[in-house]
Amino acid sequence: MPDTSRLTPAGTSVPDHDPGHIPVMRAEVLEALSPRAGEVYVDGTFGGGGYTNAVLAAADCRVWGVDRDPDAIARGRALSAIWGNGEDGSQRLRLLQGGFGGMRDMLAAEGVTAVDGVMLDLGVSSFQIDDPERGFSFRADGPLDMRMERAGRSAADLVNSASEAELADIFHHYGEERHARRVARTIVAARTETPFSTTGQLAAAIRSAVPADRSGIDPATRSFQGLRIAVNDELGEIERALVQALDLLAPGGRLVVVSFHSLEDRLVKRAMADAAGRNAGVSRHDPRAFTGGAAEAGYALLTRKPLRPGDEECVRNPRARSARLRAIARLRPSTASSDAALTRTAASAAEGTEP
Repeated sequence: MPDTSRLTPAGTSVPDHDPGHIPVMRAEVLEALSPRAGEVYVDGTFGGGGYTNAVLAAADCRVWGVDRDPDAIARGRALSAIWGNGEDGSQRLRLLQGGFGGMRDMLAAEGVTAVDGVMLDLGVSSFQIDDPERGFSFRADGPLDMRMERAGRSAADLVNSASEAELADIFHHYGEERHARRVARTIVAARTETPFSTTGQLAAAIRSAVPADRSGIDPATRSFQGLRIAVNDELGEIERALVQALDLLAPGGRLVVVSFHSLEDRLVKRAMADAAGRNAGVSRHDPRAFTGGAAEAGYALLTRKPLRPGDEECVRNPRARSARLRAIARLRPSTASSDAALTRTAASAAEGTEP
C-alpha cells in the first residue's frame, strides 16, 4: 500500500475502512485500477467507502461515489468532508444516489462523460447484511424488507403476492435452490394462514421444506439470495452497469469488478470478453485468446482468470472467500505502441508474469 500521509488532509485521520466494513480484495482492486493524480474514478457501489478511501489515499485524484442506498450516501458525506478539495481546488469525493445501472446518465447530468476508472463491488454490502432492520439476513429476526434503496416493492410484498410458479422461478434461477418448487409450495400454503412479515418467519418456513446438507450452509441461504436479487433487480442492474462503465472509460481507463457468486461472475466474464473481442477459436492457453481481437474491439482484458483473495484475507474476513476479481482496460487510440503496451500488460496478467 502507498504512503498516504502526503494525501491525507492535514489534521485528520482517515481510517483504512469504516468500522464493521472490510473491503474485499482492496489491495488487488487498487493495483488493478492503478489510480493516478488528476484522474477521475467512479465507485459504483460506494457502500462503506472502503475502496474509495484507498483510491483517494493512493493519488491526488477525484472519485464519484454512487450508491442506491440512502444510508450509504449519508455515511459518505462524512468521508467527503474529510477528504475536502484536491490541489486543483475541486472536491475530491462527490456522491450520487441511484443504482449503478444508471451511472452514465447521473454523471452526464454533472457534466462528466468520461472517467479514468470504474470499480464495482457486486452484491449486498456488509452494512445491509448486519442491520436486522434492513431484512437482508435471517441471522437476527427483522422486517422482511431487502430493499437496497428503501423504496419500491419489498421482499414481504413479493413473498405474499407472487404465484407459486413465480416464486419457484426466483428461488431456482436466482438462488440456485434445488428444492425451489418445494420451497414455493410451502410458502404459498403458509401465507394463507399468516402473511409473511419477518425474516425469521420466512427462514423457518424454508427450513421446513429444505433438508439440511453436509455443507453446513443454512437451508434458507439460497432462497434468501434469490429473493434479494429479485427484489432489487440485481442482475439487470449489473448488465446495465457493465455496458455503461465500459462506455464511460476514457482511453487507458480501467474497469475492475469484484463479484461473489457465479450468477454475477458469468455476467462480468461475458461482458468483458465481448468487449475485448476475445477469439474463442484460439487455445485458452494462448495469450492471443484474450488479446487477439483487443485492438479492433478497443479493450484489453487484464485478467484471463479471475483473481481470488489470499488465504490470510479469507481467515481475516470470511466473506471474502467467494470473491472473484476481473479487470479490463480501454486501449489508447493515439499510437500503436501504446496499444501494444496494454496488450503486453494483459498477456502478462494472464500468464502470471511481469509485462
